Amino acid sequence: MAAADLADCDMGPFTTDETGPAGPASMRMFAYVLISFYGGGMQEFPPEIDARQRPGRGATRNESGRFEQHARVAAHDGWEIEEDLPVLRTEVREEVARSLITYNRSPDLPFDRSINPYRGCEHGCIYCFARPSHAYLGLSPGLDFETRLVARPNAAEVLQRELRSRRYAVAPIAIGTNTDPYQPLERDRGIMRACLKVLAECNHPVAIVTKGTLVERDIDLLAPMAEKGLARVGISVTTLDAALSRKMEPRVPGPKRRLETIRRLTEAGIPVRLMVSPVVPALTDPELEAILDAGSAAGADAASWIMLRLPREVSPLWQAWLEEHYPGRAARIMARLREMHGGKDYDARWGHRMRGEGAYAEIIAARFRRKARALGLDRKVPGLRCDLFRPPVLPGDQLDLF
Repeated sequence: MAAADLADCDMGPFTTDETGPAGPASMRMFAYVLISFYGGGMQEFPPEIDARQRPGRGATRNESGRFEQHARVAAHDGWEIEEDLPVLRTEVREEVARSLITYNRSPDLPFDRSINPYRGCEHGCIYCFARPSHAYLGLSPGLDFETRLVARPNAAEVLQRELRSRRYAVAPIAIGTNTDPYQPLERDRGIMRACLKVLAECNHPVAIVTKGTLVERDIDLLAPMAEKGLARVGISVTTLDAALSRKMEPRVPGPKRRLETIRRLTEAGIPVRLMVSPVVPALTDPELEAILDAGSAAGADAASWIMLRLPREVSPLWQAWLEEHYPGRAARIMARLREMHGGKDYDARWGHRMRGEGAYAEIIAARFRRKARALGLDRKVPGLRCDLFRPPVLPGDQLDLF
């Protein structure tokens, strides 16, 4: 979520996998400089992407990452021939992870460690603050972030090894802080479930954040853990407007379906926090109270909120998205954000970045406090237990006789 997540960029051997509908065979000719994705082999796209090429995608652009020496520029080939444009396909490569648990010292975060089974996220949320992390892989935080994914199939094995270390001191592990562990890719790969099994077997506390309803698949693991005080889940609901949700977070289950996930988890005894994040000024903030009402009715026992954050490449991506989908509101939305960040699109200072400051931020905070208090969602939730943890046991280990 912070530098700790971004710095965890171990690289290793890869194999290629492709998912998603195939695009047309013919392709418009572009002149641009190619960049590689761990050695190349994947289809390259210029920064300007036609809307017909990106159905179901959040970003509208695909500029090269900030660490690249060359930029890709689209150029007309001189032939006045109308050709089909290639549809962006989801492409997946595998990374053999050397380490999994990343640590942070951010005072803004309620955890000091996290794991990420995947890099990139097919959900395609245009506002995702994790998009800049893709630049560390030599890829674009734009469409590459949601179409060029990295899976870590040996994640559970590495996690098990790290938990067995004599130097390991137990504390809750957060999952879903950088990319969603229950994005569509998890349905086929099951890497998140494998990691969760490791945590369940050794009674390790875990806090999960997701928009994916696939978390319901793992109720059989999460419910027994929750009964022991070892698990909590946070479900993010940004808007109740299904049409807005589809534009802003195109491959995320709809708002009603996410509320149903809250209901199913809580009925299974798994505590759920409703996360109203991000709050988008002049776009989703009028729904704040309605979202809290809906989350409370679904069974959430706590709630939190975070203001829209636009670090690094997220700001130009967000503004391009606004100009395409809500041009009449773009100036007003950006004006409110800059008011909260001293005239800048974003201010990354600790203690400031999550909420901003000024009159507008104070109004949102006051509205949230008042409604959350009325619904009983402002209570302090009990901490996850760490006293039950036992390091994973492998076949051949000598049993503890005492």
